[in-house]
Amino acid sequence: MPCLASLMQGLSQFKLPSEVMTHTGPTRLETQLQHSGLAEFNPKTQSAPVALPSMRTSTVRFASMEALDEALSDWARGERVATYGRAGMDTHAALERVFCQLEGAQRGFLAPSGLSAVTLAFLALLNTGDHVIVADCAYGPVRRLDQTVLRRLGIEVSYCPATPDQMASQLRPNTRMVYVESPGSLLFEMLDIPALAQFSREHKLVLATDNTWGSGYVYRPLDLGVDVSVVAGTKYVGGHSDLMLGAVMVNDPELVRRVGETHYAMGYSISADDAWLALRGVRTLPIRMREHARNALQVCEFLASRPETVRLYHPAWPQDPGHTLWQRDCRGSNGMLSVELALNNEQARRFVNALKLYGIGYSWGGFESLVELVDHSALAFHSYWTATDNAVVRLHIGLESIDDLIADLSQALDKAKA
Repeated sequence: MPCLASLMQGLSQFKLPSEVMTHTGPTRLETQLQHSGLAEFNPKTQSAPVALPSMRTSTVRFASMEALDEALSDWARGERVATYGRAGMDTHAALERVFCQLEGAQRGFLAPSGLSAVTLAFLALLNTGDHVIVADCAYGPVRRLDQTVLRRLGIEVSYCPATPDQMASQLRPNTRMVYVESPGSLLFEMLDIPALAQFSREHKLVLATDNTWGSGYVYRPLDLGVDVSVVAGTKYVGGHSDLMLGAVMVNDPELVRRVGETHYAMGYSISADDAWLALRGVRTLPIRMREHARNALQVCEFLASRPETVRLYHPAWPQDPGHTLWQRDCRGSNGMLSVELALNNEQARRFVNALKLYGIGYSWGGFESLVELVDHSALAFHSYWTATDNAVVRLHIGLESIDDLIADLSQALDKAKA
């Protein structure tokens, strides 16, 4: 078993991007997140609140026709201009800039949820008759989007393991896009994003990824060659389980245009209050993710010591098959892990029900610990999973005392097999 001290050393200091906002501005993302979206000083009083207020409006008014003409001209050139409340005012613009800082993107587009951001990416980049290759480890609702919307629009979808060789076997003359998630949903399979980016470039395909796991802070796929990054801000960006939010980030000007046009045409909008909550949440993102990651590694060490544990799924755990890719591509980790336990279904349900500090729920990324008993039918599509009768449990390790969290797991495991 790895020594905990050596494991924690890898997470004791997250590697941070060193890009510079301006030639005189802060170079570290942690500092940038504390100084983005601040309220401007009142020119008369020379004072300002620290936090940008939640700016709610349905209507934007202009001082003159000339001012309106200038705004419309800027909008036509692709600049972010608010001519109507749906686009959002300063609060929304500040959150868009934060997502761009997190992801290293030129433009960010807000959506009402993570799944709506996924939908925006698909509908902006695909037309009737197009084909997309999707990683078989991607977020489960993508398959429902395929079955209920994409097929009706005449868009074809293929699923396969997310390697260049496997995806090459799925290529068709009408293939236009590759869509992946890294680490993958449920089992956190690390993908070789630079290799997939090279494959996509060679075949002139757009590569899009769900980056909710990394949320820009610990993983930046755009830096690794991805064209489009999708994030559910509901999770770690918000961080307090009190908002729904999605975002799509892009760099290429043509993709900015396509996503922007579709975003506008679909009427996507989020509440100014939710944007404000996300700005509040992102201030503590660096501290929260470090603590989530630290706690998760300690839970991994505890579970590895238990006789019920068959396998751990957590890329920061040294025995995980994706650990080398995680070390190469990521700057840190988070609180997500899954564990295969030598428990039958009845015992697994008893284990979950016996937990006192882990709420039973599907989300994650908030301050609280959560547990999900993963249905084997949801894993059947994942080539990364070896089918067994053992239970698979997904845990989100929150910010509670790690001693209490481990004690709770211990007593629940004891009760499961009692």
